[in-house]
Amino acid sequence: QLQASGGGLVQPGGSLRLSCATSGFTLDYYNILWFRQAPGKEREAVSCISVSSDGRSYYSVSVKGRFTISRDNAGDMVYLQMNSLKPDDTAVYYCAKAARMYETPCTFDIGRYDVWGQGTQVTVSS
Repeated sequence: QLQASGGGLVQPGGSLRLSCATSGFTLDYYNILWFRQAPGKEREAVSCISVSSDGRSYYSVSVKGRFTISRDNAGDMVYLQMNSLKPDDTAVYYCAKAARMYETPCTFDIGRYDVWGQGTQVTVSS
């Protein structure tokens, strides 16, 4: 129901745009979270976007000012534009759907999200 894509190998300072294709639910009604997991590290929420009627988005301190989350409800897509990438951004990135409809604003509590698909690998290295 969610599939992240768009990862790859990029040099420090570069950019990537991750895509999250959704299906099987009405995207408008659910918060969406991007989180990441690097080898040997805990999962880290990096950005979330609230349901369409709310529209608020949030970013972790580590990515604020560099990443931008957006949604295209007509296309059932959510995006994460990542600029000024750093080696510390290296991880597998996942998109996740909130367990409950209309739960605003979105939260970084990964336990409140119930579905995520295979992630996409982002590697930042020279």
